[in-house]
Amino acid sequence: MWLRQAFFRWLIPAAFLLPLWLLVGWGVFQGGWAILWVLFIAVPSVFVGQLLLTLLTRSRPSVRVERAVSWWDVGGFTLWHGLTIAVGCFNDGAFGWLLAAAVVVGIGLVWLQLWQLWNEAKGSGARIRETISWSTVPGVDEPAPETRVREVFVIREKDSPE
Repeated sequence: MWLRQAFFRWLIPAAFLLPLWLLVGWGVFQGGWAILWVLFIAVPSVFVGQLLLTLLTRSRPSVRVERAVSWWDVGGFTLWHGLTIAVGCFNDGAFGWLLAAAVVVGIGLVWLQLWQLWNEAKGSGARIRETISWSTVPGVDEPAPETRVREVFVIREKDSPE
């Protein structure tokens, strides 16, 4: 559980640190005109992509309640962040493959988040966190509890002159 909670806390700082790593990696491993690609394509896309994925992840009710991501999220984010860090090393022989893999995994991670959000949102929203022993919302086939108008009586003990 601690690992899932650590990933929950890591998501927002990752939106700032991963693009920063691309700039640092360019300065350490590369040089030249690749800075234009890093500044105008890589940094904004990693920043916006991470913020979108964080929003999708944190919008799930189970993540908000437990303050921990799922194991699917741990695996997906580990792979995507690892590939993003590897792209920031600007290895000449593997750069294209790493970049392509990071893009594919990023797109797959968006679909994973949407799939998990959809699965948790199926049915009525109030039934998502319901347990077997506790139920407040009637099921689809169960009749709703009968409501009736209740009468209200007001009894004054004595009239006060005001």
